[in-house]
Amino acid sequence: MTGSLTAVWNRVFAVLGRVSMYRLALLSLGGLAFIAFVLSFFALVGPGPGELVVTLLVLAAACSAVDAAAQRLLRLPWRIESSLITAHILLFVLRPTLDLAGLAGIAIAGVAASLSKYVLAWRGRHVFNPAAVGATVLTLLGLWLPGLGSSSWWVGTPALAAPVVLAGLALLWRTEKVRVVAVFLVVAVAAAVLRTAAQYASAGVEIGTGEIFWQVLWSSPFLFLGAFMLSEPLTLPPRRWQQFTVAIVVGVLAGAPLDLGVLSLGQERALLVGNLVAFAFSLRAAVKLTLESREDLTPTVRQLTFRTRRTLAFAPGQYLELDVPHHRPDARGTRREFSIASAPEDLPLLRIAFREAQGPGAKPQSSYKKALAAVSAGSDLAVTGVWGDFVLPNRSGIPLLMVAAGIGITPFVSQLRHLTLAEQDRDVVLVYVASDASELAFRPDLEASGIPVVVFTRDRPDALPRHWVWAQGVRLDADGLLRMVPDIAARHAYISGPSGLIADLAPALERARSITTDAFSGY
Repeated sequence: MTGSLTAVWNRVFAVLGRVSMYRLALLSLGGLAFIAFVLSFFALVGPGPGELVVTLLVLAAACSAVDAAAQRLLRLPWRIESSLITAHILLFVLRPTLDLAGLAGIAIAGVAASLSKYVLAWRGRHVFNPAAVGATVLTLLGLWLPGLGSSSWWVGTPALAAPVVLAGLALLWRTEKVRVVAVFLVVAVAAAVLRTAAQYASAGVEIGTGEIFWQVLWSSPFLFLGAFMLSEPLTLPPRRWQQFTVAIVVGVLAGAPLDLGVLSLGQERALLVGNLVAFAFSLRAAVKLTLESREDLTPTVRQLTFRTRRTLAFAPGQYLELDVPHHRPDARGTRREFSIASAPEDLPLLRIAFREAQGPGAKPQSSYKKALAAVSAGSDLAVTGVWGDFVLPNRSGIPLLMVAAGIGITPFVSQLRHLTLAEQDRDVVLVYVASDASELAFRPDLEASGIPVVVFTRDRPDALPRHWVWAQGVRLDADGLLRMVPDIAARHAYISGPSGLIADLAPALERARSITTDAFSGY
């Protein structure tokens, strides 16, 4: 059952992975804005059609102008998607209006949101969610100048609940934050239900808990806050348990906001507190990498070796996001994730690898891949963050099964190299699936680890080490895997590779003790 669910998950991820998460966020928010615009003609949402259009135009102009000026001053590439994403989020958080004073306040919120990306930043990374900063600034100014307006979170309405769920789920699936936001929703809704029930009871009003629950769920902004703001990767810590902690903190503060007298600790302020907790966990910082060399590991696998310009902390098995700015990026964007192929002990040198399919039938190269191919030795690129929970368990006595599909070998190379350099002895079996023997990358690192390796390729690899076994055409299904790894039921299985391949291989791991996946999409 677990393998089947994993397969379904990764097939959907493979489809969503064709679009960058930034482009998908903008498309989702744009779709919500269009739906809200249509609903406004029937008075099913608070703002009117004119208010929505004018407010969005003001926000887009304010955010884009500030971002363009700041990025030009700092000699950074202008990211129009980032500007428009911030503008669309603020559209649903603020109160749309046609009043000139109110539009001035909305412009101020847009300016504050975009400025926060550069002013409230740490080593190239913003600390707070920009839209939450903009909304908070406007709310504070509104205490002295009420005509400027404040945050309203009008998105929390039953008419928009279903569209927010569908658009938000697509984005969360793409960013793999479904579980984190689910925790936030459970905590926020539970806190709000308890708070509301207590308020009704103190007022002597009898109302059922079920009625309160549905009212809170469909008429509160929790769905939008979780899907489009809390889930922002740049303001979340790298490990999942840390992300769950942030989700719980924000959920409690959003569901039962603290009354600070003149100001309530509402939705956006609750998120800012969560951002501070996340920042304390990781002290996120952008890191510059200088390209040292390129190497062809196989006919289709390329390795890049970088030298870090600043300390970069990571656990073996984690991935980084590499920014390669270029003109006219396609739907895949300018940032992509790569598993780190080197061990922490190798720093300041750091390796990544990627597959570059060639020949007849190969898919056209993305703009990102073309830009990455044009990067020359000595050029600097930025790592915008390190994330991931695809790490080995702390208990060294747990037997492990590593299943690598194609370029999915990279996180295992990092882990095995770390075990070798740290002189740690663990019970590990590696199953390596490749199209043919020539595509077996990182053989020196794998051989140095000394672990048993089962190779699934069409042809027999040359000069196999003593502890390597060629599957000799055995089909990689449940029976074939059990034949090659007879003690699979006692092992914790880790599987890494393209999401489509993981979807195919996951059911074969049903008999393993557990399954942990590391899927990625092409670029």
